[in-house]
Amino acid sequence: MTSTHHTTREPVVGAPVDRVDGPAKTTGAARFAAEHDLAGLTHAALVTATASRGRITGIDTSAAEALPGVVAVLTHHKAPKLNPPKRVSPVNMSTMVSGTQVNYLNTDEVHWDGQPVAVVVAEHSHAAREAAALVEVTYERLPATVDFAAELPNAVLDKGNMLMPTGAKKGDADAALAAAPVVVDSAYSTPQHHHNAIEPHATTAVWHGDVLTVHDATQNMAWLRAHLALRFGVPEAKVRVLAPFVGGGFGGKGFAWPGVILAVLAARATGRPVRLSLTREDVYRTVGARTPSTQRVALGAGRDGKLTALVHTAVTRKSPVGGQPEPAVTPANHLYDAANIRTGQSSVTLDWIPNTAVRAPGDAIGSFALESAIDELAHELGADPIELRMRNEPERNPIDGKKFSHRMLREAYELGAHRFGWADRSPEPGTTRDGRWLVGTGVATAYHPQLRLTANVTVRLAADGTVTVRSGLHEIGVGAATVQAQIAADALGVPFDAVHVEHGDSALPEGAMAGGSMQTSSVAASVLAACRKLTRRLDALARRSGTAGRTPAEVVAAAKAPYIEAAVGSDTRIGKAAGQARFMARTVRDMRRWQKAACGAHFCEVRVDADTGEVRVSRWTGAFDVGRVMNRKTAVSQLRGGIVMGIGMALTEEAHVDPRSGRIMNPSLSGYHVPVHADIPPIDIAYLDEPDPTMPLGLLGIGEVGITGVAAAVANAIHNATGKRLRDLPITPAKLL
Repeated sequence: MTSTHHTTREPVVGAPVDRVDGPAKTTGAARFAAEHDLAGLTHAALVTATASRGRITGIDTSAAEALPGVVAVLTHHKAPKLNPPKRVSPVNMSTMVSGTQVNYLNTDEVHWDGQPVAVVVAEHSHAAREAAALVEVTYERLPATVDFAAELPNAVLDKGNMLMPTGAKKGDADAALAAAPVVVDSAYSTPQHHHNAIEPHATTAVWHGDVLTVHDATQNMAWLRAHLALRFGVPEAKVRVLAPFVGGGFGGKGFAWPGVILAVLAARATGRPVRLSLTREDVYRTVGARTPSTQRVALGAGRDGKLTALVHTAVTRKSPVGGQPEPAVTPANHLYDAANIRTGQSSVTLDWIPNTAVRAPGDAIGSFALESAIDELAHELGADPIELRMRNEPERNPIDGKKFSHRMLREAYELGAHRFGWADRSPEPGTTRDGRWLVGTGVATAYHPQLRLTANVTVRLAADGTVTVRSGLHEIGVGAATVQAQIAADALGVPFDAVHVEHGDSALPEGAMAGGSMQTSSVAASVLAACRKLTRRLDALARRSGTAGRTPAEVVAAAKAPYIEAAVGSDTRIGKAAGQARFMARTVRDMRRWQKAACGAHFCEVRVDADTGEVRVSRWTGAFDVGRVMNRKTAVSQLRGGIVMGIGMALTEEAHVDPRSGRIMNPSLSGYHVPVHADIPPIDIAYLDEPDPTMPLGLLGIGEVGITGVAAAVANAIHNATGKRLRDLPITPAKLL
């Protein structure tokens, strides 16, 4: 950015700057969605269905209503009417925010075990929960389809769409597979995974006439605002969603699930503010999960290891009441230069809550199967797993020949191998031992595609030298506000401490959702554009006032203006339509020209108890090509966090669903096991810090690439340690024995 104003300070973009929200969170000053005390506040609790499909034939609320402190028990007999959600349309992206198509408490139909069928409102949370347990519901139970494994023969090919393709084809992969000298053809499976953010979903809602204010744990304020306005029949201008702090999202808080709708409905019905905090069990029953999957990966190669055929197919689950397929085969379309490729995705329809985004949807589970199969092929050929991958590293996107906007996977593997000490490993399975522990190492590729949304931003420079960036972005624990302050500080040549970022409020200019590893690049593009506008105005002021070469604050002060401001984007109806048109045009243009993605390499060491089958991950190195890094401290934290989640996916996480009823049997952290501190080794993170020339500041998203490939690296290390190839997650001691 050229300007007449100069500074000699060091750039802050890329520096390990402490997060600006750190003091508020560590001292308890930060207020989360369930921590807002309003006058007359009441508390709500859900009553959830115990039928998988059917109709409610009776609800006895008398015992609940008689309990002291109960304000109301709302059922489909008493609840205010809601407008049904709109069908998903690419023309109006806010339609994607609806978790399901069910019109909660406006119908006697039950679509899944766990669907809310009543909500209790009371003066205190303990009274609401006690009363909810007293509500008795009877059902006409209808035949339900809930057994994923039993329905696999009935899978139907998914159609997909422009943003989420579900299959691709190049050449004749099946014929090439049949003719290949070396073939690996295996089946893999992953179970259902659930969200367990440190802050469960929560909403505090209050109506003032027809004006609605909602404090919600959301990753998607703008779309949630539009959805609530639609459902409750009020203009968007009369709905305000506040989410300055969110205690973890990972995809589960990107959509409008029953809790937020019913909190707002209860507040309207009672005329009182309502707080609805989901229990862990509520989250499992009323918020979408990651679908289970079965996958087939078949690889054909010559004796030299060059791939002649790659087939990757998957079957996942969908629901009759909404949701999107999980594109598990996506990595296979981009990672390997096979001469013939066929990928395809199918799904079975089950009477279940729609599955939803869980960190790196599709890519996390798809990379487990693909990267495990590559390791199997390397073992079959007697080749080094890294050398085999590099032998098949493409120069262009394998399916359509598009250029990679930026791809340095070779360099990431080289860096990671050096830091990990890969050359010292024993390639022969079961040959390295340390006492009772069998020791093994494994690698896998990380991959996550990049998309970018539009974001509206205003940047104000005051005469006292302070800068205010205003955008409805989300702070879900990733340091989003800190990074945008760094970007604005460098763009304007002001100290980092002079920049304040206002966020977490739908009354601000509409930001981008925090999902798909898109928020940072989406907002950064607009912050940079606004700063360029501001700099041009500053230069014009400097020329008129004769203050060229002075600091920005001195220029504004000399002009006797309290501040100058620049904006990008508009929240008017026309402005939103223009923003949507810009998004679609840029997306189509980029998809035709480039393949954009973050990638990397995982190196894992495991120790397996030869007698008990206990697995301990003892060492980890991750090396990543994520474009230019905005903040070394927050970037490393994000990548490390993804690896921790991937280790849980590999070894412990699994929902147990009764195949007769569709009911989750372990809906809490006492039965659904996530990694704890003792399960995780020191994790060494390295990155190349090379900018992608097609992205703002050269940055790529880092939130999700860290989890991809992790489960495969663990499984491959276990094979190297024990000689046992396990293809079904999680890898438990029982499976090893």
